[in-house]
Amino acid sequence: MSNPSNADRSAGFDLPGVCSPRAPLANLKPYSGSFPAGKTIMAANESPYNLSEGLRDKIARAVRGFDFNRYPDPLATDLRAQIADNYQLKPEQVLLGNGGDELLLDMMIAWGGKGRSILQFMPTFTMYGIYAQTFETAVISLLRDPQTYAIDIDLALETLRAQQPSICLLCNPNNPSGQVTPVADICRLIEASDALFVVDEAYAEFSGTSMLPYLDRYPNLVILRTFSKAYSLAGLRLGYLMASPAIIEMIARVRMPYSVNSFSQMVGSLLLDNKEEFDQACADIMRERDWLYDVLQDMAGVKVWPSSANYLLFQVEKAAEVWERLLYVHDICIRHFKDAPGLDNCLRVTVGTSQENIAFTAALRESIAYVNLPDDFFCGS
Repeated sequence: MSNPSNADRSAGFDLPGVCSPRAPLANLKPYSGSFPAGKTIMAANESPYNLSEGLRDKIARAVRGFDFNRYPDPLATDLRAQIADNYQLKPEQVLLGNGGDELLLDMMIAWGGKGRSILQFMPTFTMYGIYAQTFETAVISLLRDPQTYAIDIDLALETLRAQQPSICLLCNPNNPSGQVTPVADICRLIEASDALFVVDEAYAEFSGTSMLPYLDRYPNLVILRTFSKAYSLAGLRLGYLMASPAIIEMIARVRMPYSVNSFSQMVGSLLLDNKEEFDQACADIMRERDWLYDVLQDMAGVKVWPSSANYLLFQVEKAAEVWERLLYVHDICIRHFKDAPGLDNCLRVTVGTSQENIAFTAALRESIAYVNLPDDFFCGS
């Protein structure tokens, strides 16, 4: 067999003198999650609260005797057991990862690839489709209701039975719309096929709902969680999934051996030992979320959706101009979805501290009024 021509080896890529990478990378762009300095960041669904001074003191004391020169425990055995005990599971039902993203990628390695497909419900977390594309996995996307962002369960059941995807991904509460799919509907979907059914519960601590009680009922159910949101640990990247021991063992076969560093394991364990601090923080965030929703609901020119997470999706006319004024005049950075399907003129704000939320609502009210001034307003009389 002859080698591919130089043209074939570089088609679609600007890499002089280097053979091309895999074809699916041609339409992908590097993820850029950085935010401008000197702004109030309310764009990434992070907790507005840093770790308490008491917890940071405990971490500082632990670091003094830390073995930085040793490799971490590959399976984070102690933290794995601690998480399992917290949810009345077996350690073999838990797997740690370098954030939930690594675990999503691992599942795509194990269950994705050519000739396979995923099912997702749009709009939702964009990385599902990106990871699938990376591994040449076909993407089946069903649009949520444009008014409520609810899933058409009958259509989803029909698609699961007809298309037989390898993976079904359901973000619950959904990002970016914030609503919860009822447990009874999720059960119907899980039962419709043998697909690996991944319920992404990154925001479950703010919703009061979870599929955990059903983990032993459904052998194809996977629940994904993270320390990034409710536990204020976005800066360390620590996630975990819960599933049957058989699924955990398959995913463990493809994961990087030392992906969760020793420091993250230590901090994660310490935070679970002080879980009551984060229960209170979540309660504070939910109270602020409800206040923020009420204010946006009463604001002229704003359509806001109810949320069971730590963010709110809302719609305004001239969203791009409103977003720019918030950023460059008021120094507040929120999420703009630009031309994303199903999110026309939509913005998403992360719930902040009380002071941040008050400042944001005042800035939003001013920005909406400003961008809607008549053109002749600036021309003088």
